[in-house]
Amino acid sequence: MASSSSSDVIILGLGVVLAGVYLFRDTLFAAAKPKAAPAVSAKAANGSGNPRDFIAKMKEGKKRVVIFYGSQTGTAEEYAIRLAKEAKSKFGLASLVCDPEEHDFENLDQLPEDCAAFFVLATYGEGEPTDNAVQLLQNVQDDSFAFSNGERKLDGLKYVIFGLGNRTYEHYNVIGRKVDAALAEMGAVRIGERGEGDDDKSMEEDYLEWKDGMWEAFATAMGVEEGQGGDSADFAVSELESHPIEKVYLGEYSARALTKTKGIHDAKNPFAAPISVARELFEPHADRNCVHIEFNTEGSGITYQHGDHLGVWPLNPDVEVDRLLCVLGLSQKKDTVIGIESLDPALAKVPFPVPTTYGTVVRHYIDISAVAGRQILGTLSRFAPTPEAEAFLKNLNTNKEEYHKVVANGCLKLGEVLQLAAGNDITLIPTPENTAAWTIPFDIIVSATPRLQPRYYSISSSPKLNSNSIHATVVVLKHENIPSEIVKKKWVHGVGSNFLLNLKHATNGEAVPLISENGEERVAVPAYLVEGPRGAYKEDTVYKAPIHVRRSTFRLPTNPKSPVIMIGPGTGVAPFRGFVQERIALARRSIEKNGPDALTDWGRISLFYGCRKSTEDFLYKDEWPQYTEELKGKFVLHCAFSREKFKPDGSKIYVQDLIWQDREHIADAILNGKGYVYICGEAKNMAKQVEEVLARILGEAKGGSGEVEGVAELKLLKERSRLMLDVWS
Repeated sequence: MASSSSSDVIILGLGVVLAGVYLFRDTLFAAAKPKAAPAVSAKAANGSGNPRDFIAKMKEGKKRVVIFYGSQTGTAEEYAIRLAKEAKSKFGLASLVCDPEEHDFENLDQLPEDCAAFFVLATYGEGEPTDNAVQLLQNVQDDSFAFSNGERKLDGLKYVIFGLGNRTYEHYNVIGRKVDAALAEMGAVRIGERGEGDDDKSMEEDYLEWKDGMWEAFATAMGVEEGQGGDSADFAVSELESHPIEKVYLGEYSARALTKTKGIHDAKNPFAAPISVARELFEPHADRNCVHIEFNTEGSGITYQHGDHLGVWPLNPDVEVDRLLCVLGLSQKKDTVIGIESLDPALAKVPFPVPTTYGTVVRHYIDISAVAGRQILGTLSRFAPTPEAEAFLKNLNTNKEEYHKVVANGCLKLGEVLQLAAGNDITLIPTPENTAAWTIPFDIIVSATPRLQPRYYSISSSPKLNSNSIHATVVVLKHENIPSEIVKKKWVHGVGSNFLLNLKHATNGEAVPLISENGEERVAVPAYLVEGPRGAYKEDTVYKAPIHVRRSTFRLPTNPKSPVIMIGPGTGVAPFRGFVQERIALARRSIEKNGPDALTDWGRISLFYGCRKSTEDFLYKDEWPQYTEELKGKFVLHCAFSREKFKPDGSKIYVQDLIWQDREHIADAILNGKGYVYICGEAKNMAKQVEEVLARILGEAKGGSGEVEGVAELKLLKERSRLMLDVWS
């Protein structure tokens, strides 16, 4: 009871106090200062609080150029950054480089009169925009789309356009052309000529030929003079005296890989996949290699579908790593830890994770195995060890014909060009003793060299039969250069395919084959550090490689009753092995459910395959008869052996000849059976000639010609996704 009384008194007293505070609240709090409203920052006031507002970003950063890029593999983005750097160095103008997917396009009409918009747009696949430019293209083509002024007008907007494409494809540079036409229709004014780069020949030369005239027109249109800019660096590279080695990137592509934490595996965080099978597909007496390789994805969370692409992340071969380190005078400092900082993050992002080491950058992160570009040679000439070396580089930089003869035809990498300029012998294994050192700042190497990109291969398996395994079929690229008086004959090796060949040798414990050269035995293929960073790509006797999956629309029809025609000579057969496996998995379920006659009304699957000889490079020749049996004869293989079986006149037989021979079935399957056609392989000759034969077959079947009715039918098939291509140059 006493306790209860005390509680009542306390509660009563508290009530009196609160009542008093309420009654005299004005007096008690009169002297208190009112709370200030939250200050609005300058950034929020001018709109840059919206990360999608590029106009606000330009005003805030006093930028007069905005550059939108449509890029699938990174090339268009690289050219966009180059244009931004040139605008800065030539005219002192700051640029904003934009991924159009990350910015609102509606306020393009708000671009000030003294500014200009650049569009660097790649055409992807068969006339498609890159993934990040899909919305941009829709906006400029959609008649119902309006800008912030409520109208579909861009009166007086100054713009520059550079397209990237490949002339071997039917729709060459079509995205750049479409955007150019749409902008002009809305009243925008193009500065200079539209640039078009052809990846089949030389994208770089096309760019160099276009840009000078464009910059002249740009200077006039913008009222600026060349020489107002400065030669400033993009990055600051510093050597770190003490840094925990466990926090240094030694070839890892992501923070998750460095810290070994789990996460989604994609293009930003590839999975180190164990290799379960690696075998040679060509016969031992063949003079080429083709690797069949299977990656175990169990526990990775990676999924795929037939027709998707496998991205494999290679590294540079040992000899080229040593060569460039020697040229840069960094052989003894290859393990020195460095930090790299962007001096203008909006213009140039650090293209790989840091801190890292000189050796790691050269081995894992930059593409030192590509043919050296002409433009960079002029910049590097300033750091030559001798006047002769300086003059040599300047000549290559300014003399297009000499560059083409020596560097392009000679297939010279940057390290080789610098060695050659200094009078070094590029045929020797590079060492500090036989290689002159140049004083090139490392930040210039980082700025001027593209990042080493994954190599993509059509997946040659189906997840229905191989749920935790991804198969790839890779022909190993190796060819001779075109020699000159300055550059001797030499072998040129593809980076990605030779990396996989090395992994095959390592996985199987095979000795690397040797060649005899002037009485000296040397390895026939370049060597790679296949154990990976910190030995992460080797576990006991199992080797791994970093991979990810890129989605594709190259898919079978869902209805098995639809006839399917597949054309894939050489490694173009890879996705069709996956297609057939996909159908086999479905057939097994159908037969199990409906009995042995379950496939009676299925459409025929025809594969037109070609190689040199049945006894040399016939891929998966032991598998096809098994597939025919499992599909109860619904799978038919047509083979062309170009160096084995010939026409009566002695000429070679190719897949397009087999297609013509089977023209009655093909016309019926497409026109009456509503069938699907798939072409995979080399674009310049094979795919083009196959399409010409198909047009002729369909045109004549419709009572007309290939040039008119046939071409129209092919166009219709493509629009309806019944003719699909997965081709390369």
